[in-house]
Amino acid sequence: MQSITVIGAGQMGAGIAQVSAHAGMKVLLADRTVEIAENAKTGIAKQLNRLVEKEKISSSDANAALDKIIPISNYDSIGDCDMIIEAATEREEIKRVIFEDVGKKMHDNAILASNTSSIPITRLAQSSPDASRFIGVHFFNPVPIMGLIEIIRGLATSDDTVARVTAYGEALGKQLVFSQDAPGFIVNRILMPMLNEACFALGEGVASIRDIDTAVQLGLNHPMGPLTLADFVGLDTCLEITNVLFTTTGDPKFRPAPILQKYVEAGWYGRKSGRGFYDYSGDTPVPTR
Repeated sequence: MQSITVIGAGQMGAGIAQVSAHAGMKVLLADRTVEIAENAKTGIAKQLNRLVEKEKISSSDANAALDKIIPISNYDSIGDCDMIIEAATEREEIKRVIFEDVGKKMHDNAILASNTSSIPITRLAQSSPDASRFIGVHFFNPVPIMGLIEIIRGLATSDDTVARVTAYGEALGKQLVFSQDAPGFIVNRILMPMLNEACFALGEGVASIRDIDTAVQLGLNHPMGPLTLADFVGLDTCLEITNVLFTTTGDPKFRPAPILQKYVEAGWYGRKSGRGFYDYSGDTPVPTR
């Protein structure tokens, strides 16, 4: 890949843009307005400066990567890009509109990829201009730190598309795993039921937030507890993914926990909103119940 477009300048999109630019690719970073994309680039500059301060990269490498990121607000300039990666919110209707709009601007050999964490690729490919060049490329947050990419081929995804995306992931220095096109793929198929069950346990009064997190963290040797992790992922994102698993499979084991739905309805999304299962307004997170 010589050049890519990343659509969505949030935390995930900015992370994808950062690692792609650091690997030497030209990156068009798109969002609803140029200001949003420029703010994301400013955030990327701060992340790169931290790496320089920690002597992980040189200042010249940081500047070179930053120079390769170009903020944009429309798709008029994406025609020369080898791949377009959608990294918008985990809502199918939003993604479909993006694919339809992008399809009118991308060139005939470009790959269209989705960073969806749960929605079936074959279904999303219906809104792409060519299902053979549509694929799932699922990064993990925070992208510069997490070493994994899930690659998911749809029913019509070509071998050439898989090979080109595999080469892209390897150029980023990531470990690649390949999943069939099943809801949630590998990681979220396993992770979300665990986070959801932790929510059920809390809602049913089995234990406190702190004790649930401590039990899983120390008892299962996880780096953080499930409720802390849910806050980090975003409770709204957890609910969206769990709903996709539930509605797509029809399996009641994926039914979202009532307390998860209630927190999302309250706007308590976790770290990004300042409150979820923990209150992040102070220097140290405090359980909210």
